[in-house]
Amino acid sequence: MSAPRLVATDLDGTLLNASGEVTARTRRVLDALDAHGIPVVFTTGRPVRWMEHLWAEVGGHGLAICSNGGIVYDVAADRVRHALTIDPDTCVEVGRRLRRALPGTSFALERTGGFAREEQFMPRLAQPDGIPVGPLDRIVDHTVVKLLARHEELGPEPFWEAAEEQVGDLVTTTWSSTGTLVEMSARGVTKGSTLARLCAELGVARDEVIAFGDMPNDLPLLSWAGTSYAMENAHPEVRRTAGLVAPHHDDDGVARVLVDVFGLTDVWDAR
Repeated sequence: MSAPRLVATDLDGTLLNASGEVTARTRRVLDALDAHGIPVVFTTGRPVRWMEHLWAEVGGHGLAICSNGGIVYDVAADRVRHALTIDPDTCVEVGRRLRRALPGTSFALERTGGFAREEQFMPRLAQPDGIPVGPLDRIVDHTVVKLLARHEELGPEPFWEAAEEQVGDLVTTTWSSTGTLVEMSARGVTKGSTLARLCAELGVARDEVIAFGDMPNDLPLLSWAGTSYAMENAHPEVRRTAGLVAPHHDDDGVARVLVDVFGLTDVWDAR
């Protein structure tokens, strides 16, 4: 195949190693792509607030799709480029339906201005001071880019399937955690849909994109990209969807593929 013009990669379980870091080798490959004018778009379920320590590791450049497509962030400019929000009334209705069908469900919000949660949402997890805490209908506003639903008793996939059945007509549901946490974006908003919008702005065609991922929230991304790789460590459904398989994320799998695709052997062998 001809060399792609844009790289889109998930972070956790994909570009990052098990310690949540960008290795020196992977960093050299990212820097080489930047020097060659190849945009790298980091596509993650993480909110912007969980990305601050990573900007330097990825060279302080590139674009990031955060909150599963809810935000496009310009890393170099340190600003939100686009935010695709969930209507407050929709958030409240999602809460009503899920609590009725799945008692014990609690909620939290990722907003463009930060995090907010219900008191019952993961109460054992230490939270920074100043985070708004209260009932869903009190903490919701017009800046919500991701609605989170948590259950302490159900398994991850059964909870996701039940949530999709109950509210899939209102929001887009997915999951990427080993815990029972369903992630919801505005209806139709995914990593793939937001990347398609961004590529249109950049003048990059679908078949000029190479993408990498490992979890179900990466499925729309991998389905849309012209060339898609599931990591060796990926969820079985992701491996079935992607056209190709990259080496394990703990073995610089993304970087190894990019070295071959873009002919960056000299960068890989550098010390």
